[in-house]
Amino acid sequence: MNEHRPRKRYGQHFLHDANVLNRLVAAIRPQASDHFVEIGPGQGALTGPLLGSGARVDAIEIDRDLAGALPSRLPSTRLQVYQADALKFDFGQLADAGLRLVGNLPYNISTPLLFHALASGTLFRDIHVMLQKEVVDRMAATPGSRDYGRLSVALAARCQVEPLFTIRPGSFSPPPKVDSAFVRVTPAPERLALIDSQAHFDRLLARVFSMRRKQLVNSLKGICSAARIAALGIDPQNRPETLTADDFVRLANDYAQRGLQDAE
Repeated sequence: MNEHRPRKRYGQHFLHDANVLNRLVAAIRPQASDHFVEIGPGQGALTGPLLGSGARVDAIEIDRDLAGALPSRLPSTRLQVYQADALKFDFGQLADAGLRLVGNLPYNISTPLLFHALASGTLFRDIHVMLQKEVVDRMAATPGSRDYGRLSVALAARCQVEPLFTIRPGSFSPPPKVDSAFVRVTPAPERLALIDSQAHFDRLLARVFSMRRKQLVNSLKGICSAARIAALGIDPQNRPETLTADDFVRLANDYAQRGLQDAE
């Protein structure tokens, strides 16, 4: 079998460390009743153990050569391979509830890919992915910490983030220039339901974190007065990195409700 040469434009780094692979499988705990969606299966390092558990796997691979080779490499009636861009893939077409998402996400598109999946969050029971470690640090950061920011809040309002372990560059071929981390993301529809308008919520986050060193009373000027911020139980002199996701939900809901009223 011809060796596949990793393609830089797809951010390909293939996992080859058997010990790390065993840790991934142990964390995922695949069962025969599971239906997995795997993003970027590559040469099937993780796909094989998932199929070995008896689970069903829908694999999404952008690389035509890898997508074409995977069914021959891992012949199974429970494997379906889609040669497609995961960023544009409609997960709803899989028409199943309780899907489990796994993958080694390309660093250059990892965050948009994660939010694309979370946009279909009601389909997914859980998400286990490998990402750049500094991204995972930001994903899981808490208020007041150095890494806390827009990404931390956007995820905290939608899901639970649980970093599992760090993966060193040497576990991949070719080795990336940074550490990776494996993370479990569990969608929380009950949290998402608290947001009246996701558009207003995301717009408000973008605004305040683009001026993260400013007090709320200044970064929200024209949107929310100091008195109104205080009425929501938030100190208007606080900076964005001190607020919880719940604080931002209250601010965004107030913003959305007044926006709707202004339009009437």
